[in-house]
Amino acid sequence: MSQSTTTPTSIYRRLLGYILAHRAIFALSIFAVALDAAGQGLFFYLLRPLIDETIVASDPVFSWWLPGLVMGAVALRIVGNFGGVYGMEWVGRRLIADMRQDVFGRYLGLPSAYFDQRSPGQMISVISYNAEQVAQGATTALIGAIRDTLTVVALVGVMLIQSWRLTLAMLLLAPVILLVVSVISVRFRRLSGRIQHSMGDVTHLTEEAVNGHEVIKVYGGQAHEANRFGEETESNRQLHLKLAATQLVSSSLIQLAAGAAVVILLVLAASDWLRDSVSAGIFMSVLAAMVACIPPLKRLTKLHVVIEKAVAAAESIFEIIDSPTETNEGRFAPDKIAGNIEFENVSFRYGPDETAPVLDSVSLELKPGSLTAVVGRSGSGKSTLMKLLPRFYEPSEGRVLLDGVDLVDYELGALRAHIGLVSQHVVLFNDTIAANIAYGADRATSKDQIKQAAENAYAMEFIDRLPEGLDTRLGAGGVLLSGGQKQRLAIARAILKDAPILLLDEATSALDAESEQWVQKALDNLIVDRTCLVIAHQLSTIQRADQVIVLDQGRVVEAGTHASLMAMEQGLYRHLYHLQFEAASVHA
Repeated sequence: MSQSTTTPTSIYRRLLGYILAHRAIFALSIFAVALDAAGQGLFFYLLRPLIDETIVASDPVFSWWLPGLVMGAVALRIVGNFGGVYGMEWVGRRLIADMRQDVFGRYLGLPSAYFDQRSPGQMISVISYNAEQVAQGATTALIGAIRDTLTVVALVGVMLIQSWRLTLAMLLLAPVILLVVSVISVRFRRLSGRIQHSMGDVTHLTEEAVNGHEVIKVYGGQAHEANRFGEETESNRQLHLKLAATQLVSSSLIQLAAGAAVVILLVLAASDWLRDSVSAGIFMSVLAAMVACIPPLKRLTKLHVVIEKAVAAAESIFEIIDSPTETNEGRFAPDKIAGNIEFENVSFRYGPDETAPVLDSVSLELKPGSLTAVVGRSGSGKSTLMKLLPRFYEPSEGRVLLDGVDLVDYELGALRAHIGLVSQHVVLFNDTIAANIAYGADRATSKDQIKQAAENAYAMEFIDRLPEGLDTRLGAGGVLLSGGQKQRLAIARAILKDAPILLLDEATSALDAESEQWVQKALDNLIVDRTCLVIAHQLSTIQRADQVIVLDQGRVVEAGTHASLMAMEQGLYRHLYHLQFEAASVHA
């Protein structure tokens, strides 16, 4: 069961769990800042003997132990400050790495429905921007709070030792400071959450502009996109200004309280009540310690700004970490499968509130080694049907069987190990061609096996022309390659995996004639002796299919061979053929 993240306290407690995973370094950091505070307290304590015994005394006596102690106090501060800051930075960077790893790992295990409902920009912002905010609140602010608290305690201790009456009178202002912090912190957290959401929107708009720069230019959308981005950045700017104004109000009130404390100190020191018991050294020691308390107190009031940001950022991170991953309760993990697939009255809805099903009572069977082509109008459920096989989606009703076993009974990794995929949108990684072809394959895959897969996919035709052949790096998304070349690399990847089930969205209709011929040849090699489910775009694929499934509004309305379906004069397939495929046939 996931831990509650509904309150700031529970969120911060959970953040401390990440810090305590590195408790040794964190403890050393606390010890170091304690040395810093002790050194500062010692320095201000020494002001009394320095003034009373060497400056204002009628018979001043200089002793070398006083400057020695002063240098000792300075050394304590230097060592403490270095150890505290470095240790804080070490724990903070470790926390960022741990949280990013947890979020990234959760992204890899989340179901497809999660990605359907969220923008990539928001998801990227969480792992980049929000994690930094968390680290600042969980380590920088925490160590800073401990350091400044210990410093204030040490300085107040010095003040109490020197004159408890003066100190108690000034401590009456402490409730004012606590009230300021508690009232303003609520506003800080609300503004911090809005800023983080705004940063996600900025990231999303930037991502859209970068990925769609060609469409933006062709359709003259630069002004529109610039206006959208300007509105979002302006909103972000105003939120930051509101946060800064709130922080300044808090700091100003603390300064006002400190000024009042100085006035009280001067009045009391000059009064008959304390004039005889307060020496010049005591007065200067107390005054200096009190003035030295002001910076750490101001920092403490600002720290809750960082903490509230961290809490708001951590809430978004823990929401992701606590999101349920793909269901994987099956234990069936066969080494080999025959590849017989059955859909039994399968229905699918994207959400419980959806009234119209995307798939409605679909029943069909794919024999081992057969080729099944799925055709239909756009939005008829073709892609959804295909995504049920690797369990990217789970059926809302009915079940899908593989070799007579329900897919939910398969171990998820074992199920997908038997499935090859060539999707409409080819995914290539910023790595070498060889690494992209061998992606997900056995790590012992040899260069010869990779080259053979590339040859079977007719990819060596262009790979040999590249400067480093199979070792050529592709760049992000395979930007150096054409659409047809990307398709052939995806086919080579599927050939190398050699899975008995193949899911194929040919997507060759957007290719030029030459690229289409190369890809079609590669597909001919790929589909041999596999159970293939193909969203068909090519007439040649449909004509060779063992069965053609026609979907309309999520239902199987026709099924048969190309010839039998063409014989149905009023059939939907015949209608789609004349609309979509006849022109391609005439062109061929």
